[in-house]
Amino acid sequence: MRIAIAQINPTLGDFKGNKQLILDRVFEAQGKGSRLVVFPECALFGYHPFDLLERQKIVRRQFQELKSLEKKIPKGIAVLVGLLTENPSKKGRPYFNTAALLESGKKTKFFNKTLLPTGDVFDEARFIEPGDMRKNFFTLDRKKFFLSICEDIWAWPEEDGSSPYLVNPMSKVPRQGCDFVINMSASPWFPGKIERRRRVVEATAKHFKAPVLYTNLVGAQDEVIFDGRSFVTDKKGRVVFECEAFEEDLNVFNLETLQSWTPSRPLRSKDDELRSALVLGIRDFCRKTNLSKVHLGLSGGIDSALVACLAVDALGPGAVETFALPGPFSAPESLSWARELAKNLHINFREVSITPFYETLKKGLEKSLGIDSFGIVHENLQSRLRGMVLMAFSNQTQSLLLTTGNKSEYATGYATLYGDMCGGLAPIGDLTKRQVFQLSKFYNRDREIIPSGIIDRPPSAELRPNQKDQDSLPPYEVLDAAVVNVVEKGRESRGETEAWLLDRVFKTEFKRWQAPPILKASSHSFGRGRRFPVAHRYQE
Repeated sequence: MRIAIAQINPTLGDFKGNKQLILDRVFEAQGKGSRLVVFPECALFGYHPFDLLERQKIVRRQFQELKSLEKKIPKGIAVLVGLLTENPSKKGRPYFNTAALLESGKKTKFFNKTLLPTGDVFDEARFIEPGDMRKNFFTLDRKKFFLSICEDIWAWPEEDGSSPYLVNPMSKVPRQGCDFVINMSASPWFPGKIERRRRVVEATAKHFKAPVLYTNLVGAQDEVIFDGRSFVTDKKGRVVFECEAFEEDLNVFNLETLQSWTPSRPLRSKDDELRSALVLGIRDFCRKTNLSKVHLGLSGGIDSALVACLAVDALGPGAVETFALPGPFSAPESLSWARELAKNLHINFREVSITPFYETLKKGLEKSLGIDSFGIVHENLQSRLRGMVLMAFSNQTQSLLLTTGNKSEYATGYATLYGDMCGGLAPIGDLTKRQVFQLSKFYNRDREIIPSGIIDRPPSAELRPNQKDQDSLPPYEVLDAAVVNVVEKGRESRGETEAWLLDRVFKTEFKRWQAPPILKASSHSFGRGRRFPVAHRYQE
C-alpha cells in the first residue's frame, strides 16, 4: 500500500480555495499510485479560527465545501482531511476538531480530537468539545489504522517524569493489532520544536509498536508559523524520512517497507531555518491579507537592514519600498549605508527629511506647553514624525508598513508608541539583538549585502546628539540573556540586570498591547500567546 503525505498551506476561511488545493494533491497522489492521502489538521478550514467560531454560519459554509469535496474524490483512493464539525449534542461546546475519511461511494467517517491545548498561542477549549480517541480506528485494505490529531499525542511524560496532562488518554486506547498510527497536526514552529515532536512521536510508536505518520501544516497565520516537516517513523520511533521545511510538499511511501519515493533533503542550518521561518511569515501575512507590497524606514541601523533583507526574500525586490527619514541628529553615514543597502537589494529608496516638520512642531509645542529644555518630548517627536510619514505612504498606496523593532527593545519598552512601533507586522519582534546580528551576518555569508558599517557600529536611535542605545540600556549581550531568562522562560529574576528588566517589563506592557502582530520565533513570544496585565501593583 502506498500512502501520500500532503503537506499543504491552506488559507483560513478560504474554503473553496482550500478544497481545490486538497483536490489537486489528491489527484497528484493518485497519479503516484497512492491508496491513501493524509492532510494536516484543519486543512479545509485553516488553522486556527479562534473567534471566527462565534459565527456558526462560517463553520456551516466550510461543511458545504466538504460535501462538494466528497463528490469529487476519485475512485480507488481514500482521503484523510482535517476540518471543524458541529457538535450535535446540546451539551458541551459547539464544535469538534475533526478528521474526515473520504472515499468514493462510501459514507464519510469522522474522528474527533481529544486533547485540546489552551497554553501559549492555543485556546481550542474555548469553542471545541473533546472527542473520544478510543473510537479513532479504521480499516483500509485489511490494514488497521489508529488516527490521532495533533495534541492527542502530547500527553506522554517528559524526560524528567512530569506530564502536561493529569491523564494520558492515549494509554487507554487499545493498542493490540494496530498496523499503523497517523497524527494529523497543525504544530507551530519555534527553534527546537522538531526535537520535541520526534520525542512524542517516538513514545507513540513504542506504545503501539507500530510505525507513525506525522503530517504537519505548513504556512503562517497571523503571528504563528507552521514549518511542515512531516515525517514517518518505524515502530521503534526512528525517523525514516522527513518532508521539506517551510514549503508545501507531497511525499509518497510504501506502508510495508516505509521506503519514500522522494529522499529527505539536507537539514538547514539554524540561521537558515530562522530566516526561512520569518520569510514565510512575511509572505503569508501579505498573501492572506491580499497585500502585495511592503515598505519600511531604512535608518542605516541593523534592525531595519535585516527586515529589508527578509522582505526582499519574501516578496521580491519589486514589492519592497524603503524610506530614509533623516532628522536633526542623523549621522551622514547612516544615510549612505542605507542607500548602499537598498542598491545591493535592488529595492526602491526614497529620502524624506523630517527636520523641517520637526522644527515647526518643536517651536509650536515648546510655546504651547511651556517646554524650555530638550528632553524626551523632542526625542519621541522625531520618532512619531517618521511614523507619520511611513503611515502616510500606507494610506496613499495600500502598502504594508513593516515595523523593525526587536525583542530586546520591546521587552524594555525602548520603543515609541505611534513612532517606531507603527506598522502592520513586526517581523523581528521576537528576535533578541544577538539574533539580529547573527542573522544579518548570515545574509553576508557569501557577499556583503548589509554594509559592514551597519553591523560594526554601536546601535543608536539617533534622537539626540551622539546617542547610543547603551546610554539607556544594559549591554545587549547582558540584556539579551536576561530577556531569554525572564521573558521567554519566565524564570525568577537573578541579579541586577534581570531585576531591572522585570521592572521595565511590568511598566511598559501597555506598549506591547498596542504593538503590531509579532512573528513568533521562540517558545514564548510577545503577542497572542502572552496574557500579561497592564494594570497591577506588583513590584519585584
